Amino acid sequence: MHVGAPVLSNNPSDDNAGGAMVGWMVGLSVMAVSLTATEAEPLPSPPPAPYCEGEYADSYAALSPKARAFEQATQKKYTYCVRSTAVYECLSYGAEGNVRRTRTPVSAHGTAFAYKQQAGETLLLTNEHVVEWPDVTSDAHPVDGVPSGCKRVKDGLSIVENEADHYDRDDVPLSKAVVDPQLDLAVIKSKAPLTVMPWKVGKSAAVRERDVVDVRGFPLGVFNATNMGKVISAYDRDEYKEWYHDDFVIDALLSQGNSGSPVLAISCKTGEFELVGVYHAGYSRGSALNVVVGIDQARDLMTNLRRTPKRPQEGTTPLDALARARVAKRAEVSATPFFPFGSRTAAVFPRADGTLLFALYEQDFPRRVHPLIVMEDLPVASTDEGFGKVGRVWFGGERGLLERPRAEQDAELQQQLARLLDAMRRDATLAFSYQDSLPGSDESRQTFDTSARLGKTLERTIVAHRDLSDTAAELADRFAPDATEPATRTESVLKNPPPPGIHLGLTGEPAGQTRQPAKSAQGKEARTPAGR
Repeated sequence: MHVGAPVLSNNPSDDNAGGAMVGWMVGLSVMAVSLTATEAEPLPSPPPAPYCEGEYADSYAALSPKARAFEQATQKKYTYCVRSTAVYECLSYGAEGNVRRTRTPVSAHGTAFAYKQQAGETLLLTNEHVVEWPDVTSDAHPVDGVPSGCKRVKDGLSIVENEADHYDRDDVPLSKAVVDPQLDLAVIKSKAPLTVMPWKVGKSAAVRERDVVDVRGFPLGVFNATNMGKVISAYDRDEYKEWYHDDFVIDALLSQGNSGSPVLAISCKTGEFELVGVYHAGYSRGSALNVVVGIDQARDLMTNLRRTPKRPQEGTTPLDALARARVAKRAEVSATPFFPFGSRTAAVFPRADGTLLFALYEQDFPRRVHPLIVMEDLPVASTDEGFGKVGRVWFGGERGLLERPRAEQDAELQQQLARLLDAMRRDATLAFSYQDSLPGSDESRQTFDTSARLGKTLERTIVAHRDLSDTAAELADRFAPDATEPATRTESVLKNPPPPGIHLGLTGEPAGQTRQPAKSAQGKEARTPAGR
């Protein structure tokens, strides 16, 4: 069963005809009664249909003739088809071990509309996802036709006639002015003069259910089209991935390529259109459930070209001494000090001297329980110094763990390990906060909502750290002990790590043999986290 139904346009003539018939029948009965007492009196005319009970109309009959004439003028279109292009470079190895570089061009189409001219340029508004491409492709940031792990080396924006327009000489080049991932909005600019939308910016807070809306865009990038519909929900909170804003939902039949289209409502005061939002997404399992970014949140972006401050994540606390104490206490009293880290499981173990040991396990944990990496997080002398400082690190495999002293680590490896430990600190803090919120989450609406927001934040963090989790696995694969190197038992490290300089191995270190320096991270491609 489909949620929603085809949009039916209201026909004022039909409504008036129905109203006249009802009025005639009622009037006839009233006249029959009144004639028995007094002379017949003229009947009052029926009241007009309630097209406008709020700020915006619920029927196109409220549109003024002037506004209707302007929108029907084909030479005054203020919406444009935007082509966004990028080139990705992918590295691979040939049969002889030589590095191959292949470049893959990609393109996509969306909609933008001009709303202002200033300083000799035309400003247009569209979606962030129309103009932005991920820096590096990954499972969390895929690009159709491009393998994971490829780097963006070039991108571009332009106005074209449609997706089939391959004549470049008349394309209008565009550049980015400001991009806001939270709102999924972007202001782009053109040096060429463009037709600007004549309608004023309205108030999305005044939009109500059943208000009629008009959407102008380029579905599938094929042609300029007008879609009509109604507001079916005046509020929808959007926290998908990096989005963090308020939407309203409409039932207009929209498609890919409509992203960035202006959504207009009819003012009851003037009979003219007003901009109330920007279409940006739709529910994948709904045939006509399309969400619109409310325009009230975009005023600062459009006027001052300033993005909204980055939201603080729910449950995210500063990595300070207080956060460390909470993590240490949670790990000490819990029999399951585990938390998700990307596509893997991690854990934190406290030590009597105040040191925390962060361990990262393989994807098939707990079938195999040997950790890939164990990192020492040492306490700091002063609370002003933060959460802690990086200590020793062990890389693990099926044979056990092997410490790699910092003297053997190059600058790149040390930077990767510091970033890995910082991420595990934050994920442990967030995961433990979420786990602690679950038992009492149903005590009140506030605690329930807090727990739900923590859960959503944790889901986003898991996706964001998949690449970093994979990078840790690659490091373990390179630096884990091989058959010629002594290995330390996992229990020895987690329960009572040996003092620095002392090695407790399963096998003795052969006489006269010295450990080789850790393999440099250089020369082997390592995936790094990429955020859109």
